[in-house]
Amino acid sequence: MQNKLGFIRLMCLVSFVLLGGCASWDKKDTTNPALLEPQAMVKFTDVPVPSGFKLLPKSSYSFETQGIRVGMLKYQGKANPEQIVSFYKEQMAMSNWNLLNIIEYGERQLNFDRDTETCVVILSSKGNSMIISIALGPKGQGMPKKEAKPVK
Repeated sequence: MQNKLGFIRLMCLVSFVLLGGCASWDKKDTTNPALLEPQAMVKFTDVPVPSGFKLLPKSSYSFETQGIRVGMLKYQGKANPEQIVSFYKEQMAMSNWNLLNIIEYGERQLNFDRDTETCVVILSSKGNSMIISIALGPKGQGMPKKEAKPVK
């Protein structure tokens, strides 16, 4: 239980650190964005990565055991942010991920979940390329319900 709570805290910390960078987005023509295609080789087969994005191994890690997967994978490549958002909305649904919300404030964060896992996709710009950060882990157990009467 404590490991799961620690992981949730780590995920929140990573989200806040990445959102703190708040880089400006390049304004590009998005009137007819080309569709992005998923890569064939990825760390987690049910979490797609757009074709042309390269894994940043020194900034990434993953761990998998007995049905529990944890990872922070970072990829770098070139694509329009709107294309990447559309890619993840479409491709994650195909792998039974539910889109919870999209947060846009400088960077873009897409939050997904399904039965036992959560996945956070964060898009940030670095020069003239994009960084895709994918954080994957188990869902938290939730907080225990409060007693109707105070315990004395």
